[in-house]
This record gives sequence, C-alpha cells and structure tokens, in this order.
Amino acid sequence: MPARTRDSLPPRQHLLEVAAELFYREGINSVGIDQIVREAGVTRATLYRHFPGKEALVVAYLQREDEQLRAVFAQGEAQAVSPEHMLESALEGIADDATRHHQRGCPFINAAAEFPDADSAVRRVVADHRAWFKESLVRYLGDAGRPEPAETADALGILRDGVLIGSYLDDSARVRRAFLRTARPLAGLS
Repeated sequence: MPARTRDSLPPRQHLLEVAAELFYREGINSVGIDQIVREAGVTRATLYRHFPGKEALVVAYLQREDEQLRAVFAQGEAQAVSPEHMLESALEGIADDATRHHQRGCPFINAAAEFPDADSAVRRVVADHRAWFKESLVRYLGDAGRPEPAETADALGILRDGVLIGSYLDDSARVRRAFLRTARPLAGLS
C-alpha cells in the first residue's frame, strides 16, 4: 500500500494493514512487535493502545480477512441472477482468491499451522471462518437443488484448501484450471 494512503488511515487500521501484510508475507511467528511498529512508523504504546498483544493483532488480521471474503460473497449474492449463477460465482471467486489475492496460501491455514492450540483465539477465528464458508456453500447448493449439499460443500472446501495451497506451490494458472475442472461438475455445473 502506498505510504500516502497508509498515512491517511486511522492508527488502528494503519497498524492492522501493516501487520496483515507482514504476517501474510513472512509468517506470523516470524514477525515481531518491533518489526511491526518500525514498519508502521508508530510507537509500541500506540500499538498496545489498539491491540493488547500480538495474539489480539493476529485475531484482528484474520477477522479482517474473513470480513473481506464475506463481502466478496455478499457482492456475488447481490449480483447473482440464479442459484446456478451464484454457484458459478462462488467457484470463480475461490479460484480468483487463490490466484490473485492469496498467492502465498490461505491465511487461515497458515495461521492454524502456527497456532496449534485448537482452543486459542486465533484458531477460533479460523474455525468460525471455515464454518461460515461451508454454511455458505451448503446454502448455495441447497438453493440450486443439489442433492447432499453438506457433503458436496465438504468436498468443495477440501478443493478450496487445495487450490489455495497449490497456487502457492505450483503454476497458479494450471492449478486454477484444475480446480474449476473438478469443482464445477461436483457442484452440478457444466
């Protein structure tokens, strides 16, 4: 993000933007508070005024990621002209997210790998996001009259995990095509 845009953000949002970029690019546990305050150009006191600790900042980062994806889905829902169109939009959105926005893997999977305690606040955000994602797919599949929407949503969720990881490790265009080639028939789309 250009400095002039960051400078115009409220301090909490500015810190969150800087931390999110660092966490995603370098890994959460590799980034220290000193690096965040240095790159954000703020004091430790400013950081701790907005976030009581690093874990709270990580939770806010993941909540921000979740909100952004929910907004993309809401936009797709608003623009969909049929249940099939919504399913297609969801699959295209997953592919776009993996190949254009999250080229270093899934921020939720990455965070879960760094926070193994399933009861931690970080893992609760990850679990909430994954539950919302599955519920959305179940609803879209059900609205389109697909049989066994929960089971199909589980399979599509696994494919989503795969395309997010595969796009980082392999040729993202090839992984995108493979994802859509597999996900479309699974969702009952041609």
